[in-house]
Amino acid sequence: MVGIRTRLPAALHSAAFRFGLMLAALVAIGAAGLLFAVERQVGRYASEATTGMLRSETSVLVGEYRELGLSGLTAALARHRGNDRDPPYRYLLLGAAGERLAGDLPASAGELSPGAGNVRVLEDHAGVKAYERLATLTTRLNQNLTMVVATDSFDVQDLRGRLDLFTLWSGLAIAAFALVGGYVVGRAFLRRLQEVNRAIDRIVAGERTERLPMIGFGEEFDELARNLNYMLDRIAAAMEALRQVSTDIAHDLRSPLTRLHQHLERIQFDGACHPTAIEDALAQTAGMLSTFEALLRIGTVEGGVGRQRFRMVDLSEILDRVHQAYLPVAEDAGQVLTADHAAGVTILGEAELLAQLFTNLIENAIVHTPQGTRIATRLIVVGDIVTVDVSDTGPGIPASERAKVFGRFHRLDASRSTAGAGLGLSLVAAIAGLHDASHVIPDTEVGLCVRISFPAHRQRAVSPT
Repeated sequence: MVGIRTRLPAALHSAAFRFGLMLAALVAIGAAGLLFAVERQVGRYASEATTGMLRSETSVLVGEYRELGLSGLTAALARHRGNDRDPPYRYLLLGAAGERLAGDLPASAGELSPGAGNVRVLEDHAGVKAYERLATLTTRLNQNLTMVVATDSFDVQDLRGRLDLFTLWSGLAIAAFALVGGYVVGRAFLRRLQEVNRAIDRIVAGERTERLPMIGFGEEFDELARNLNYMLDRIAAAMEALRQVSTDIAHDLRSPLTRLHQHLERIQFDGACHPTAIEDALAQTAGMLSTFEALLRIGTVEGGVGRQRFRMVDLSEILDRVHQAYLPVAEDAGQVLTADHAAGVTILGEAELLAQLFTNLIENAIVHTPQGTRIATRLIVVGDIVTVDVSDTGPGIPASERAKVFGRFHRLDASRSTAGAGLGLSLVAAIAGLHDASHVIPDTEVGLCVRISFPAHRQRAVSPT
């Protein structure tokens, strides 16, 4: 019972219940208006039908009067009235002084103006007296005679009364049904929201892998949950990137800092400051600063920084620009850099980061391949997928190492003698991930190929000018 008492007010105060209450009121008002209009139309039709019958009966009696005179009309009234206790029509014929000449209607019916009207008559049914309303039609036959024809309108009044009651009870029933429905929906909605709130509590408590369940009750609520989960994913990615940067700094920069510290201690111990020693210290410091900068850049990219600057960019133009910038660099290294770029290909992205991605790939190929190597960049569109290949004819990478080269500080044994910290391909992977692009190293007969594929929803064709 305690649970019911605590849940009932919450459901009654829920937005779903308030919406159900508002809907109930609107439906009840609409139903009442509709039934009122039906009642008015039915009542009008019944009144018109009653008036039509009275006109028909009056027409017959006027014809009798014109053919047979007053005596013929009096006989006709008695004949039409008959001996029935509940006749279809009742009559009143008054003289010039208002005296009754024929008929059984009360004299007050003669006070009605010519035309349609109503009169109340006290009736005695099996000893029970009650007033009944009769519909009347008053006609002046000449200056001395007035005839009133009346008929019972009980059926019409009964029908209108029934319609009024039906309208009232139907409105109340619809409102009650809507209220019950609103309460049930409110309870169900509150249960879904409680599941969401419990998930939020677990996230606040530190369960970073927890995500919000689908709320239901419409695609817009599920879309809200998906967007919130996507936001949580981006926050988790940013936190993981920050944690990874901290870990990398703690583990992978410890050795360079230790060497620099020992180097400075030797200088201090020798008591002499040699220029070469200072140059070595500065070189080590510059290398560490470069590594710090690369780590921070990877962390910010993996955290989603830069996505707010996304716009439609010309990928063909970016690749052409990077290719032109590295043509002399490749020539100086004794290598050949070629390009095969489809024209007018645009994607949604950040131009500076994309240029950095392809710059790192080309630099990686130039640094880690011997003279005479052919390096090629290729941009193609297959179906709805935009693909960029950066390949070379160098020594390539063993299949067992391909899954590791995009990690931080990973370097092949053959690359130990070259400058760098092993972060170039890590930045490539981070930028590709920011653009929802895949990065793979496919099997090739010769050398190495890094393939970046942008998904269909990132691509848009350039309009011809």
